[in-house]
Amino acid sequence: MDPIPARSGCRACRDAEPLGFDFTMAFQPIVNTAEGRVFAHEALVRGLDGGGAGPLLARVNESNRYQFDQRCRVKAIELAARLDMQSALSINFMPNAVYRPDLCIRTTLEIADAVGFPIDRIIFEITEGERVDDLQHLRGIVEHYQSQGFKTAIDDFGAGYAGLNLLADLRTDLDKLDMALVRNIDQDRGRRAIVRGILQVCNELLIDVIAE
Repeated sequence: MDPIPARSGCRACRDAEPLGFDFTMAFQPIVNTAEGRVFAHEALVRGLDGGGAGPLLARVNESNRYQFDQRCRVKAIELAARLDMQSALSINFMPNAVYRPDLCIRTTLEIADAVGFPIDRIIFEITEGERVDDLQHLRGIVEHYQSQGFKTAIDDFGAGYAGLNLLADLRTDLDKLDMALVRNIDQDRGRRAIVRGILQVCNELLIDVIAE
């Protein structure tokens, strides 16, 4: 596995423990049903044998989370470019693995430039599985990423730690509704009412909504 380039200047990545394992990505399409086209592909971590992400994520800890987060970005962009992906590319990131937004993004910019993948087609999704106590830091990450030309999203909205407080405190470009809110919505009045309210809020905040 190639190491994170030293020129990235990020101490957290340079000093991180080696991962000790490799992985690949599967790309799940996100479809614009109104236009009948694939809007984006979400990069999902998979084992080299095609296995699920669970065993890999179980090996991520405090000592290697920075390295893992960067390797996911690099791997996703490299593979998307190799596949000549024409849609947007959506990449999950772990908020607590971003040491400093200005330094942590350098490697992403360098890789995208090296393989010729446009940065305005990269979406960074904030994962719901991590509690973020420093919302000011998270807001700074989102704003810095947007200033560099990337789009941002809240992943699995309504699950884990991805709640209304993130909509209030962040101004992401996209909001992805958790599938638990969407599944069987045609048969559930409560879910319809909740999603209708979220749509109204997002429309007023100029945030596009994706239903998982």
